Amino acid sequence: MDIDRIVDTALQLIDEVGVQALTLRMLAEALDSGTATLYRHLRGKDELLVLVADRILADVHVPSEQVDDLSWREAATVVAHSFYESLRRHPHALPLLATQVHVGPNGLRVKERLIRLLLSHGFTASLAARTYTVLGHYVIGLAIQQHGPGASRPEDQAHLRDFYRSLDPADFPATSAAAEDLTSVALHEEFRFGLELLLHGLEQARRTPSEVSAAKSRRH
Repeated sequence: MDIDRIVDTALQLIDEVGVQALTLRMLAEALDSGTATLYRHLRGKDELLVLVADRILADVHVPSEQVDDLSWREAATVVAHSFYESLRRHPHALPLLATQVHVGPNGLRVKERLIRLLLSHGFTASLAARTYTVLGHYVIGLAIQQHGPGASRPEDQAHLRDFYRSLDPADFPATSAAAEDLTSVALHEEFRFGLELLLHGLEQARRTPSEVSAAKSRRH
């Protein structure tokens, strides 16, 4: 038995039962093995969960600045959508990505390649690092809200729309007028719209690095 099979099986089980319900005994049974065998490869469940999170990051595609003829915005869009799709496929594992610093081999690969790509497009090291961080936070945060445990269902949105419409328009005229748009935007469109706004702001920051540096200095 190798570690890759252990991690892949653990991810399959998390997809089925969730992070909290997963136990090493359950994993051992799925592998037709014993927990003692697992402990030859792992120190415990915490280490296993780190490896599972890094396994999800293996599916994130980062364009190469040497091969792919893309602008930085096009490349960042590819990364963001690839990351989002990787997370969407494993909704029960989303808490792992939100609570860990991604320093496994796949996490480091994504970080290194994306920051290097941004540097090749004229980003300062500081802005490239902050761009990497904010893109990750945006994708993970929205994926948790849209697809994580407890995410709203279409019928929840319908109930919310009815509630907004029931509000007294004299007290809540703006909310009443926007009731449909507040509750009917498709998840993929919400993701795309927010990403475009974020990338537009980062483009402005790339063009005016002195202003970004000044803002950073004022906070210290």
